[in-house]
Amino acid sequence: MTASDTRATSAAPVGGAPARAVPVARGYRFELVKLLSQWRIRLVILACWIAPALFVAAVSRQSSLPVDTLFGREMHATGWAGPLVVLGFAGIWALPLLTSLVAGDVFASEDRLGTWRHLLVAVRSPRRIFAAKALASLTVILLLVAGLICSSTAGGVLTVGNRPLTGLDGHLLTPADAAVRVLLAWVCVLAPTLALAAIGLLGSITMGRSPMGLLLPALVALAMQLVQMLPIPVAVRLALPGYAFIAWNGLFTSPTQLGPLLTGTAVSLIWAVTAIVLAYLQFMRRDFTSLTDGASPRLAITAGALPLVVLFAVTVGVVAVTTTAEGSGIEQSKIQRSVATEFAHLYRRQAGQLHRPDVTEAQLRAAAACTKGDVADGAKGAGNDWRCVVSWHLPDIEATGTAVYQLDVTPDGRFMADGDGPKEVNGYFLVRTSAGDVPNPLWQFDGNVELLGTTKG
Repeated sequence: MTASDTRATSAAPVGGAPARAVPVARGYRFELVKLLSQWRIRLVILACWIAPALFVAAVSRQSSLPVDTLFGREMHATGWAGPLVVLGFAGIWALPLLTSLVAGDVFASEDRLGTWRHLLVAVRSPRRIFAAKALASLTVILLLVAGLICSSTAGGVLTVGNRPLTGLDGHLLTPADAAVRVLLAWVCVLAPTLALAAIGLLGSITMGRSPMGLLLPALVALAMQLVQMLPIPVAVRLALPGYAFIAWNGLFTSPTQLGPLLTGTAVSLIWAVTAIVLAYLQFMRRDFTSLTDGASPRLAITAGALPLVVLFAVTVGVVAVTTTAEGSGIEQSKIQRSVATEFAHLYRRQAGQLHRPDVTEAQLRAAAACTKGDVADGAKGAGNDWRCVVSWHLPDIEATGTAVYQLDVTPDGRFMADGDGPKEVNGYFLVRTSAGDVPNPLWQFDGNVELLGTTKG
C-alpha cells in the first residue's frame, strides 16, 4: 500500500461520515512533543544552552588561547570573540552532529518501532505527517542553535566584557557593531544547517532503520570540510553548501566581502530545497505496509545521492560562469592589498597605545610586496611559504619604514601573518592599555582574502 492508497483508504466513509485528516498544527505539536520527550534530545538541548558559556569562560581565563581558530587570539580582548570561536567549532562538528541527531532519525525511528500504521491511522494523511515531522525537526534544530548563540555570547561578554572587536582587516568594531555582525554570522550558518537537515530527512526516509541514515548529515559535512581543505578551484569550493559555514568571515572586513557569503548562502538554500523535495517525493511513494520498503541502498543512491551529485555539477558550472575569480582565488595582488590594509589599521592602533602622534591610513601609504617561495611575480595559491615586506611613510620623515611578515595562507582564503622584524615594529612585546597588558597588535594578526574579489586596483 503506497501513500496514495493510504490516503484513499483513510478518506473512505466510516459510519456514513468521511474521516478527516488531522491538521498540520496538531501533528506538529505531537511530533514536537515526541522529540522533546527523548532523553538524548533533552540532554543535547541542555548542553547547547550551558556548555558554550562554560567553554568560553574557561578558555578566556587561560594564558594560552586557540590562536589556530579564527578570532581565538581575541578572546582576552573582547567578549565578542567567544561566540565566533564557538561558531567556527560548531560549523565543523557541532551543527552537523546536531542535525544528524534530530533530522537524521525523525523518520527512521518510526521504522525501528514499527509504528507507521498507527501514525497513519491517527493522522490519516502522509503529506501532513511529512510536514509535521519536518517542521518539528527544524524547530528543535533552531532551539539548539539559539542555545549555542545565547550561551557563548553570555559567557564571553560576562567573562571578558563588552569591548570592541578587531576585524579581519585590522579596523576596530564597536561593541554594538560587533554584536550585530556576530548575530548575522550565526544567522548565515542557518542556510548550510538547513541543507544538512534536509539531507538528514532524505537519509532517514531512504535508508529506513539503517544507522547510516542517522550518520548521513555528519558524514556529508565531514566530506565537505575535507574538500574545503584541498587546493581546489574556487568554483568547486563555493558550489558546496559547506562553504557557507566559513563564508561569514567576510562580515568582519570593511567593506564587507558579501560575494562569497551570498553565493554560499544561495547554494546552501538550493541544496536544502532540493533535498527536502527529494525526501518528500520518496516519502509519498513509500509502501507503509512493508517492513523493509525504503531501506534499499540502491534506492538511496538513485533517489538521493545521484540527484545531489547532478545538482553539485550544475552548481559548479553556474558559479564558474557567473563569477570572475579563476583558479583558487588566492592571488598575489589580493594578498598584498589585504596585508597592507590591515597593517595600516593596526599601525594606527599601536601608535595610540604607545602614545605616539596619530597618523591616518592615507598618510601612511602602506604597501606590501609579497612572494611565495621563489615566485616573485604572479604568485598564487595557498601555503605557508608566503613572505611579505610592508613599507610605509610617516609625515615629515623621508625614510621609508619596512617590516617583514611570514604568512600562512589556507585554501579558504584565511591567512595568519607572523611578524619577522624589526622587533620594535612587529616583534613580540606587551603594550600597557586601560584594559591591561596586551601583545603588540602588529606582532601576529589574522586576515581574509576575498576569493571572488577582483584582481584589479
